[in-house]
Amino acid sequence: MLGHLKQALSASIGKKAWMAVSGLLLVGFLVTHLAGNLLYFADDDGSIFNAYAEALSSNPLLPIAELILATLFLAHIALGVRVSMENRAAREVPYHAKAAHGGRTTASRSMMITGLIVLIFLIIHILDFRLDPKAHDDMAGAVQAKLSSGRGALTYGVGVAALGLHLSHAIASAFHTLGLNHPKYDSILQTAGRGLAVVIALGFLAFPIYIYFSGGAA
Repeated sequence: MLGHLKQALSASIGKKAWMAVSGLLLVGFLVTHLAGNLLYFADDDGSIFNAYAEALSSNPLLPIAELILATLFLAHIALGVRVSMENRAAREVPYHAKAAHGGRTTASRSMMITGLIVLIFLIIHILDFRLDPKAHDDMAGAVQAKLSSGRGALTYGVGVAALGLHLSHAIASAFHTLGLNHPKYDSILQTAGRGLAVVIALGFLAFPIYIYFSGGAA
């Protein structure tokens, strides 16, 4: 079994398939994470959001979930880098000669760049809200303090914008890689993928925009 797995991972299509699967699982996490975070807007004093954060942090299964997420992130990044390097090495003509024939978009051309920005943003996010002891006592207050500053709001705005651009290509591409596509439905899948990316991005952008422009009010 391990031999078959190694063989699948070593093949180009295998790498792309595993990257697609890990990416879709991470999209599922983002949707769940956003749904929980929206509890910040459930009341005026942040008590509901703090209760949610406390229940999450005290869950004995959290370390296991975090380990699984870390594995997914690292696998997705490693596979993405490997596939990108192999694609570059396989090109036999200059990129500009192919650009007009590949249906490439700004999102597809910038996947490595947006992926790097998202990785940096993720590290900042973990440092701010997972590893900072002060955030554990008052998560709503920590979110408010971080995003009410221009620097914090801009950092999170750029990170989420990069995430949205990354997802606008990645979601439909993942379905295509897994063979869940059809000429009749390709445009629908692309539209749905971009729509979901917009929803996720706007959902997360609501936090820095609202908190910064409302003066930090919860």
